[in-house]
Amino acid sequence: MAAAQLLSLSGVSKEFPGVKALNNVHFDLNKGEVHALVGENGAGKSTLMKILSGIYKKDTGEITYLGKHVDVNSPIEAHHLGISIIHQELNLMPHLTVAENIFIGREDRLKVRPFLNKTRQNMAAAELLAELSLKLDPKTLVGDLTIAKQQMVEIAKSVSYRGEVIIMDEPTSSLTPAETESLFEIIRTLKAAGKGVVYISHRLEELEQISDRITVIRDGEYVKTLITKETNIPEVISLMVGRKVDQDQRPELRSQNSDVVLKVEGISTRNLLKDVSFELKRGEILGFAGLMGSGRTELARALIGADPKTAGKVFLKGEEVKIKSPSDAVKSGIGYLSEDRKRFGLLLIQNVTFNVILASIPGFTRFGFVKSGPAAGITRDAIAQLKIRTPSEKQLVKNLSGGNQQKVVIAKWLTRNCDILIFDEPTRGIDVGAKDEIYKLLTKLASEGKSIIMISSELPEVLRMSDRVAVMCEGRLTGIINNKDADQHTIMQYATKYRD
Repeated sequence: MAAAQLLSLSGVSKEFPGVKALNNVHFDLNKGEVHALVGENGAGKSTLMKILSGIYKKDTGEITYLGKHVDVNSPIEAHHLGISIIHQELNLMPHLTVAENIFIGREDRLKVRPFLNKTRQNMAAAELLAELSLKLDPKTLVGDLTIAKQQMVEIAKSVSYRGEVIIMDEPTSSLTPAETESLFEIIRTLKAAGKGVVYISHRLEELEQISDRITVIRDGEYVKTLITKETNIPEVISLMVGRKVDQDQRPELRSQNSDVVLKVEGISTRNLLKDVSFELKRGEILGFAGLMGSGRTELARALIGADPKTAGKVFLKGEEVKIKSPSDAVKSGIGYLSEDRKRFGLLLIQNVTFNVILASIPGFTRFGFVKSGPAAGITRDAIAQLKIRTPSEKQLVKNLSGGNQQKVVIAKWLTRNCDILIFDEPTRGIDVGAKDEIYKLLTKLASEGKSIIMISSELPEVLRMSDRVAVMCEGRLTGIINNKDADQHTIMQYATKYRD
């Protein structure tokens, strides 16, 4: 017997100034189903879901929900209908508690308004968290939680509406494998209750575990809907990007250069890093692997002076340097691409050009004014080189997709022409096609003599890109392995146990 249909989007189109975001797209969802929606960055996935959740209004097309034609004019209307969305970018109030965030706008109030019934609200939150097997204290401030736990609060908030449709946009981007499995258990529970889940993820290996069907869109247009158990990931990737992408390749053998451009001796910090030492050679990609909390990002931040060191020395081309701030790092020729691009990498309310020249402003200004011609010219070159999808260099960065925002950050450091580049999770939130482009770019930079430190939580990415792999565990560097000797099993051994 065919499953009952929850909703259907038919012939949906949406245009923004200069951009045809969606063109005649189709999508449907059944009760008790997980339907994955995939496509490259800028393909239109988030736009389609924002239309469904009332954030955007469609230009043309129909939405059918529970057998009736509906227009979703606002997020409040969507919630009343029973449609909720967990956004890729967290939408929480850090100064409020877990319970207050879950029930924001629907607070349990005493009869004497405007006072809250915090006791009853905390109890309701505790019951919901227990139902979802989430070990969170309802009274904890959200700002005190890790990004992963904040993601779980978002999930709890969405489930609290008790709707029929839950949209999850990149829900595992900040989760560990164990936390991802916990999320999958929640999804399976929702599915068993007859709920419909729309699942958007660039981690395509997850789709085989959790989805029933997969719909592919490309360049704002519907491509195909597949039954998950009847397809495979290479076929999905081919439909997404319109070409074959080799996910399993290893780096080509680069000329072995013995010139050490960066030497780190015994770096320690107050809370985590313990006596970390390594060398980075000219034209090398040195990958850093390890579990969440192992100290990889903390090491990068200590190197650029964003976090204070309690011990250790840094040498550039044989000379000791004192790097006490990120500006010192930039002056020394070290560029850092943060894992949190929105907080530390971009000015979202500025246009693409301003962000591209952000680390090189003195070279593009005269008497305090930006020289618009040279700035626009180098930005257009960066847009072409990195294939940044934007109507023009004047587009505000906040209006770009996550993957294209990441490319703008990379363009900023390429414009600065740093000799040493530290990329912290350079492909987080980026689709497989864009990843392939960035991999080729990093390889090209290394071949031109740039030295790259690449921090990544994805072991296939580390193995594909690195000449050597440095592994960290609990704030220590536990091993450095040549790529030809490295595999996922060996890396995980070093990542889970400190070796003397």
